[in-house]
Amino acid sequence: MTPSKFGWSHLCSRRVVAGFGLAALFGVLPFLRAAEVKTLPAAAAWQAGVAAVSITPEKPMWMAGYASRNKPSDGKTQELFAKALVVQDTDGSRLVMVTLDLIGIPRALRKSLESRVQQAWSLPPAVLLLNASHTHSGPEFRVGRTPADDGEFGPVQQGEAYGRQLEEKLFTLIGTALSNRAPAKLTHSFARCGFAMNRRLPTKTGFKNSPYPEGPVDHEVPVLRVEGADGTLRAVLFGYACHNTTLALYQFCGDYAGFAQQYLEADHPGAIALFMNGCSGDQNPYPRGTVDLAQKHGRSLATAVQAALTTTMKPVSGPLRGAFSEVNLDYAPAPSRAEFQTRLASKDRYEAAHAKRMLERLDKGERLPTQYPYPVQMVRLGEGITLVALGGEVVVDYSLRLKRELAGPAVWVAGYSNDVMGYIPSLRVLKEGGYEGGEAMRFSTTHPGPWAESTEERIVSKVLELNRQLSGK
Repeated sequence: MTPSKFGWSHLCSRRVVAGFGLAALFGVLPFLRAAEVKTLPAAAAWQAGVAAVSITPEKPMWMAGYASRNKPSDGKTQELFAKALVVQDTDGSRLVMVTLDLIGIPRALRKSLESRVQQAWSLPPAVLLLNASHTHSGPEFRVGRTPADDGEFGPVQQGEAYGRQLEEKLFTLIGTALSNRAPAKLTHSFARCGFAMNRRLPTKTGFKNSPYPEGPVDHEVPVLRVEGADGTLRAVLFGYACHNTTLALYQFCGDYAGFAQQYLEADHPGAIALFMNGCSGDQNPYPRGTVDLAQKHGRSLATAVQAALTTTMKPVSGPLRGAFSEVNLDYAPAPSRAEFQTRLASKDRYEAAHAKRMLERLDKGERLPTQYPYPVQMVRLGEGITLVALGGEVVVDYSLRLKRELAGPAVWVAGYSNDVMGYIPSLRVLKEGGYEGGEAMRFSTTHPGPWAESTEERIVSKVLELNRQLSGK
């Protein structure tokens, strides 16, 4: 897909819409090739807007993330939020970034929202970035992902209803942020935070989901600071590569990422904090298991962000450039019907359940898929920040590799973006096997089995291709 030159839009308080202008809200955004992008001076003026809305379910719902749960939610420990940050360069180009305190983003939601955003505000797909915090203490609303049959409680119907309401809230949220743009200054820096640890412990019988201090990690905390014309902090966007799984409650909560945002907003009244999850498919917070620990991890991450804010932050210049594309990922050859029938008798109930779902599809005359359209997005803020947004539960190898290969001043790699369809292993993890390497596919109603060994190279090649396009090469 041809990359676009684009911008982002404005800042507004969570509770009070600030008096920012409506200019350019309904303007038509040119969709330009990277070579046509003009270079802006280092001290480029920006406009920015931010907004937030509660997305906590009003009623009990089945919760996402843990197959062992056997009942719906029974309250909330913390409010869940969706937040939108919009930034715009001096040419009027815009980018909209939306963060959500949810387990993931269904492909259908992304596609519907991008169509509506394009129609309403002439914003092409490349300017819309959605990222989920991957909290395991949020609602299960993804179609086909409910862990129980659709009995009296009706989790499927409730999930679909919540999904429709969520889309409307996100559409309104984006409009609010777009309509509240005002002059802004963007700067960036980073710090480090240490509670994330690799969770793929090698044992004699395979890889166990346990702390593995010798495994690869990415402890960087990238930070984007957004100030108003008067120097007041209006928004802070930050990231970290760690599963959002300190908790396994029956109450809604943003987990460590939710607490980190809460603490930053308390420390900076009037500002909105937005969390973007990184390549954390094989990273867990340790220790874990209690609200107190989630709060401690949240405070640790918030402190790292504060540390970055106290450094001499580097100014962010324009122009804004970005691209969005999909690359087809191959599955490994699917088992035969006979193999699926054999698996029905497996002592592993999840393997048996997956075989049952695949056989039901075959019995309907369906063909099992051989590929999946995987989203890859790249944003360039001048020559200072390169932001790569990848779909799915990407393992940390991707972040470490892309930071080496892109080798920019500040390379920020996010997972859980635009479509969270399952785990995305590197070639190393795929060959090692284990949960992230392919076993987690048993929980899917879509995937017939693990990914093919070409997965990592397909994704990285697409990222490098988009980078060349945005560089005009």
